[in-house]
Amino acid sequence: MKKKKLLRILLIPLVLFLVWTIINALRIYDYSKEYSENTSDVGIVLGAGAKNAELSPVFKERVNHSIKLFKKGAIKNVIFTGGYSEKEKISDSQAAAIYAQKNGVPIEHIFIEEKSTITYTNLKYAKEIMDNKGFTSALIISDPIHMKRSILLSEGNGISCYPSPTKTSMYKSTTSKLKFLLYESFYYNINLILGHYD
Repeated sequence: MKKKKLLRILLIPLVLFLVWTIINALRIYDYSKEYSENTSDVGIVLGAGAKNAELSPVFKERVNHSIKLFKKGAIKNVIFTGGYSEKEKISDSQAAAIYAQKNGVPIEHIFIEEKSTITYTNLKYAKEIMDNKGFTSALIISDPIHMKRSILLSEGNGISCYPSPTKTSMYKSTTSKLKFLLYESFYYNINLILGHYD
C-alpha cells in the first residue's frame, strides 16, 4: 500500500508537468505566427550549425532571412551567433558572415560571436556586442517554433526585441515539426523554472 501511495505522489508532479508542457506547446505554436519587421539596430541570427564552412539548411534559412531584412532596411546590422562545431576550423558564425557578405551585406555591418553553443549563450554574447556597439533594439531571427523561447531568453538577457521568424522552415514534415515543438515545449518549461539552459 505504501509503494502505491508513493507512486501516486510521484506521478502527480509528472502529470502536472506533462499537462503544462502540452499547454505551452499550444502557446508556442500560436506564438510562431507572430512576425515583425520593426526597424531595429540589429538582427540577431541564432546559430544552427555549419560543416566545412557550409551552413546547415536550417541555419541558411535564418541567415537568408537576415539578409532580406537588411536589404529592406528593417535592420541596420547583423549579429551572427554560434561557436565552433566539433573538428571545424571556422566558427558557425564566421561561416554565416562569409555567406552574408557574399550575398550583399557589407562587412562593416556584420558582427559575430564565436563562444556560444546553445540558445541562451547565443543571446548572452550577442547582448555583449549590442552593449559594446551601442545597439538598443533587435529583431530575433530563428525558426517560428523556436521563437517564443528565444524571445523569453532574449528578454531575460535584457534585450529589447521583436520576433522575426523565418518565413519558411526546414522542419517541414509533421514528424519533424512535432519533435521540434515537443523539444521547445520541454525546454521552455525548464527555462521558465531555471531562467536559462539550452
